[in-house]
Amino acid sequence: MTQHEYIFIAVSIILGLAITRMLRSLTALIRAREHVVFHWSSAIWAFSVMLYILHLWWIGWGLRVIEEWAFLDFIILVFGSSCIYGAAEMALTNPEGEPLNMLQESQNFGRLSAFSMLLYFFVGPYVNIAMYKHAVLPSLIIPSLGMALMALVISTPQRFPLWSLFFLAYSVGVIVLTV
Repeated sequence: MTQHEYIFIAVSIILGLAITRMLRSLTALIRAREHVVFHWSSAIWAFSVMLYILHLWWIGWGLRVIEEWAFLDFIILVFGSSCIYGAAEMALTNPEGEPLNMLQESQNFGRLSAFSMLLYFFVGPYVNIAMYKHAVLPSLIIPSLGMALMALVISTPQRFPLWSLFFLAYSVGVIVLTV
């Protein structure tokens, strides 16, 4: 077993839990649909978070070319996948008996999801610069845009529908640039 395979077992477990969490929340919302006021922005946000879960898993395959791993590399990847798990945990709310307005919940818990994504965006520069040896400027600019967007979600949650659209566009752009 290579170091990459060994390290990515931990990352894969966390990412698998994040996917499980999102799918479980989605099925709970569908089952309680009579008590849930759905909003398209919550679905877009959750979809964008799911894209990042899958993106990290995909990017992880490219890291197989690294022959010598440092403990810091492992810690950074576990931290990043844990941040994505946090974003997934807060992306969709589980209904608990009383009526649930998805827009209001997204404006509240979406801030926590955005904070987790904000922390995750600090991982990208490390992976790109220290591990992939990519150019510094693009490796800092692209995540900085994501950080700024997450700061907007956190500071002005009343505009969550607009921010969720920007988050989707940003997420698709990141995937196009990096995959």
